[in-house]
Amino acid sequence: MRPIRAACLGTASLVTLLACTPVAAAATDTGSAQASGKARIITVQAEVQQLTRFPVTPGSVSQGDQVVVRSDLFDKAHHKVGESHGTCTTTRGGADEAEQCVVTYTLPGGQLTVQGMYFNYLDQGPFDNAVTGGTGEYEKARGSVHSDTIATTPKVVRRFTIHLV
Repeated sequence: MRPIRAACLGTASLVTLLACTPVAAAATDTGSAQASGKARIITVQAEVQQLTRFPVTPGSVSQGDQVVVRSDLFDKAHHKVGESHGTCTTTRGGADEAEQCVVTYTLPGGQLTVQGMYFNYLDQGPFDNAVTGGTGEYEKARGSVHSDTIATTPKVVRRFTIHLV
């Protein structure tokens, strides 16, 4: 089975794995949740750098398709503050596609892991996923990530707001 590159997929496929492209200490941050006992909010922008789709049936979106993606994470001043790396599996094909995604964010001070479903594939709609854990200063992290599309050309760019509790 040959991989299909992102350039052949259109903007809808680029969104797939951004479901979880959050975080960095150098990004907008309201402080440590564990140290202060309060919520911590981190905001970053993610730009897809690589995306490959491995279709079960070439030319269509089908259950079992796999997507592998890597994005760079930037703060408000557009300084690179980390990367995200993840995979998504299509669980429902067709126009109302659904994907289960697992993503790891490498950040200054540690890593965060995020998992969840992505819907609204064709219209690049917003989504929310769960923070499932982390390492370093993000050890035992819990919370959620909200994603909004900022741009679709020339690259897909999403804003991720990470709420750590």
